[in-house]
Amino acid sequence: MKYICSRCNKTEDITTHKPACECGGLWKLDYRNNKFSNTMIVKEHWNMMRYKNFIPVNSKTWAEISLGEGMTPMVRLNKNLLLKMDYLMPTLSFKDRGAAVLIAHCRDIGVKSVVQDSSGNAGNSIAAYCARAGIDCEIFVPEGASEKKIEMIKSHNAEVTVVPGSRDHCADVCRKKVQTEGKYYANHVYNPFFYEGTKTYIYEVYEELKYIPQNIYVPLGNGTLFIGIMKGLEDLLAAGLIEKMPQIIAVQSENCAPIAEAVKNREKTPADINISSTLAEGIAIGRPMRGPEILDYIYKYSIDVITAPENRISKAKAELAAEGIYIEDTTAATYAAYLKYSQSRESNVESLLPMCGAGLKK
Repeated sequence: MKYICSRCNKTEDITTHKPACECGGLWKLDYRNNKFSNTMIVKEHWNMMRYKNFIPVNSKTWAEISLGEGMTPMVRLNKNLLLKMDYLMPTLSFKDRGAAVLIAHCRDIGVKSVVQDSSGNAGNSIAAYCARAGIDCEIFVPEGASEKKIEMIKSHNAEVTVVPGSRDHCADVCRKKVQTEGKYYANHVYNPFFYEGTKTYIYEVYEELKYIPQNIYVPLGNGTLFIGIMKGLEDLLAAGLIEKMPQIIAVQSENCAPIAEAVKNREKTPADINISSTLAEGIAIGRPMRGPEILDYIYKYSIDVITAPENRISKAKAELAAEGIYIEDTTAATYAAYLKYSQSRESNVESLLPMCGAGLKK
């Protein structure tokens, strides 16, 4: 198993502490996991570790730092809509799927200190698992990030650095520290081990339902969940457990949609855009670093890319709260997009939405 550069195809040992290839390309993981099957699920584990035969980390290390992540329930909101309750995770967001795997890898290769940039959820998740692993952690967050998220990060004894400006600028500042001080970049975008965790979202859906819903909605900023979902679905296709790819509907913020703009003109890289303020801060990424990879998936599988109407996000959040489901604004944006999109599509189609983050974090 090696890293492969997504740009020049150079290979690198996975023990490297380099965040990316010298050419600037991001790492992909040359890993061929076991063919997904019910017989290889380790069912005595009632958490993500039941899929350890399909995930490339030391299961002993993972067990030592695990917080019981995974196996979140699904709720049928109505006849045609399923919600996967991924905010019912140890740190109240789906990012625990990737953080558990990534930090287990970090501990295995001897990492002592990490940095990460985040609007909140990923940083909180990395901080929590670093605390379990005994790894020092500094999280860079953009100004305006949720105070409750910052409070949670600090509670795990992580250092928090608030960076003035945009979410993209925050990432630039963090990466500068990686370059100048040689810190390990435990980043949910750069490091492909993170996606080995988020692909379990699909494993759980298939194991619970014994099928995959016709429509799968997924929020799309940096592509953390999107890429994981695509990896999981490709595993099911390769195993012959599904006959075709479901219709994926990727959701961007109406005020920050570089992928949606690129798709309009069949571009291979994210569009240059002007970013406006949005409630959906978790997907407000103007320069998604894995944009070309995301767009490759979109064109390969005819994925729809839509935007969440900004003026409907708060109402969508209130509607779900009235059903007992209290989610953060970014998750509400996905639901708002679903409500808008489904009005113009066939109504009798089952759809799946991820409930990614808890409203208590706002």
